[in-house]
Amino acid sequence: MSAAGGRPLRDGAGLLPSGADVVTVTGADAWSFLQGLVSAEVAALEPGQGVHSLLLTPQGKLDVDFRALRVGADAWLLAEEGFGRRLAESLQRFRIRVDADVEERATEFAVLALRGPASTSVARDAGGPELPAAAHAHAPWPERGARVVRVDALGWEGVDLVTPTTEVDEIRAALVGAGAVPVDAGTAEAARIGAGIPRQGLDLDEKTIPQEALLERDAVSFTKGCFLGQELVARIDSRGHVNRLLRRLRLDGERPPRGATLQADGGDVGVLTSVAEGPGGVVALGYVRREVEPGASVTVSWDEGTAAATVHELPEARQTLS
Repeated sequence: MSAAGGRPLRDGAGLLPSGADVVTVTGADAWSFLQGLVSAEVAALEPGQGVHSLLLTPQGKLDVDFRALRVGADAWLLAEEGFGRRLAESLQRFRIRVDADVEERATEFAVLALRGPASTSVARDAGGPELPAAAHAHAPWPERGARVVRVDALGWEGVDLVTPTTEVDEIRAALVGAGAVPVDAGTAEAARIGAGIPRQGLDLDEKTIPQEALLERDAVSFTKGCFLGQELVARIDSRGHVNRLLRRLRLDGERPPRGATLQADGGDVGVLTSVAEGPGGVVALGYVRREVEPGASVTVSWDEGTAAATVHELPEARQTLS
């Protein structure tokens, strides 16, 4: 069964068609190694806790967006699907004279993603554990060899289930039996865009400065000390600003392609990075010059046509455009 109009994502528990990649860092120096590289404060994490973090380039641009979970003494890192290998390879380049082993675990683990306000209760009814209320909290599901992780990305509630590949079909069936509703890729994408959640490979790339996509809200520590790429991020925070910001847009008319140009006052002011047809019309994410305020009207232009659009901020809490 598929979701009609995204209702499970708003009111229930939608099972997304894609999840995340898993990378582990193990060894006596695992956490001190990560602490000196990544943007978030990770050394103080206790077992069962997690945090949103970034691995930046030395120039302060995004390399990989991920979540770090403390599982016993080990670090489990969840990256956007398709970016686990890149995360592992980037970390390996800095692994010099430390007791820390970095391993991509694609053949051993898959990640099932539930989104919607009933996600935690559905995972529990399927046999999973109770989860603490803290963001990124996680707990084992011993009977399945899995780990259940709380997700609250800009208020888009959910859980990720880090699942042994041998258990994926059984856990998926258990979730559906407990009330999860599989959603198609288009429905999931419209919900993500409407909630203002950027996706690496679409809205985030190697040119992205964290503050452009407001990633510094919860993925950057400005008090932890040095980390890779810190100089640019700290300088912008203390003395400067970025010239463009990731915004949500509501469009009137037909759906434009990704990469369509945003125009205002006779000039180009941005570009679309994600576009989807939602229940209430076309929604999009795109980078817009900072002088274009939320609420402003812009024109979306591409080879085959134009459309009017209204600019909206990325939300700090649950507030969907779809």
